[in-house]
Amino acid sequence: MTQKWDVVIVGGGLAGYVAAAFLAKTNVSITLLEKGATVGGRSITNKVNEQSFNLGPHALFKKGKAKAILEELGIDLASGSPKLGGTIVKNGTEYAAPFSPAALLTTRLFTMKERLEWMGALMTIMRTNPEGFAGQTFQQWVRQTASSKVVASMLYSFGRLATYCHAPEKMSARVALSSLKQALGGVLYLDGGWMTMIDQLHQKATLSGVHVQTRRAVKQIEPAPHGQVKVYLSDGEEMLAKHVICTTGPHELHEMTRSIMPVEQKECLSRMIPVRGATLDVALTKLPYPKQLFAIDPARALYYSVHSHYARLSDDSSHAILHVFKYLHPDEQMDGRVIKQELEGFLDQLQPGWQQCVISKRIIPNITVNQRLPQIGDEVLLQQLKDAIPGLYIAGDWASPDSILADGAVSSGKQAAEDIILNEKRMSHGDHEGRLRAI
Repeated sequence: MTQKWDVVIVGGGLAGYVAAAFLAKTNVSITLLEKGATVGGRSITNKVNEQSFNLGPHALFKKGKAKAILEELGIDLASGSPKLGGTIVKNGTEYAAPFSPAALLTTRLFTMKERLEWMGALMTIMRTNPEGFAGQTFQQWVRQTASSKVVASMLYSFGRLATYCHAPEKMSARVALSSLKQALGGVLYLDGGWMTMIDQLHQKATLSGVHVQTRRAVKQIEPAPHGQVKVYLSDGEEMLAKHVICTTGPHELHEMTRSIMPVEQKECLSRMIPVRGATLDVALTKLPYPKQLFAIDPARALYYSVHSHYARLSDDSSHAILHVFKYLHPDEQMDGRVIKQELEGFLDQLQPGWQQCVISKRIIPNITVNQRLPQIGDEVLLQQLKDAIPGLYIAGDWASPDSILADGAVSSGKQAAEDIILNEKRMSHGDHEGRLRAI
């Protein structure tokens, strides 16, 4: 038998659950399909030896769209905010990171002229309207903004911190600057990890009548009679829906809609480049050097941060949960052993003796951080995708023209739900007018 629903949501991550939460306020019937055994997507938090590991370093912008929308839904975001400061590692030498006023005045990283240039660049970011740079790459913007190589290097590093993207020659300056403005407002590390958001969203969804199904992989999506959409599952079952929200990545969407997606939109999906990285996630009984909480190596695109100093991530408050991360260029192919040596070597430099304090550790040498590297003109392509197939809506970290990461996932999930609610009202109004004419 073919199951019938008003809305089918494909994917049980942030975007899918946010869409479900907004739709659950209406009278539509909703099912959410997750191909995995558990929901959460890349927001999942693994409990290893009583330590909470996110999939690499996760942070939520304090002034971002995701935080505002999640709070609108009543999601508790118990968290801590890291203080400005830390270390810049340059050619093996450590310098105070110029992120706080005191460090900016005292760091040996900059000359006096470079201090002023760095301050000017930060002021420019805060005052800039990102929309004015839609036709530029982030690299072009940096070259116009910074004359000093050291300042330019720091701007690229700051861009990686805000976006995880390590391709300034490809990345849209519009999206990069928008993310940088958000980053300047600070970030949050969540108590218990990011799965706490999914757990709350899941509870709200199920209590509101949303039918959540795991181990339900979608094979194909195609139009059906009477303006409906048919969803074919890999186990042979079929579902019929008035609306389908797809929150998978662009390449999965391409496969699901291969037979019906217009050629231009197919090419758009196939061209999208994921943002990738490598992560070393570590739990220690203690930090050998407890004051070393944050560091970056701009030349090697490396990041280190002790998230448990600000968020509760262990049953034992004396334990330390930290992440060492390498931002990967889209063209970069790294050997897993080389990645392991580089990540552990960076931690050796910052926390000598850490190996003797290990509770748990894991390395993920190739992780997708965001499904789309934002490039010039993407907003036009995304609008074309949105209009390509009636009844099909897209959401996810790649589906917002203005945002990526959690902000992109959450805002596009809400937007898809609002579009469906609006279309439901239009159809209801049309049916009502039709009945009046018949009378």
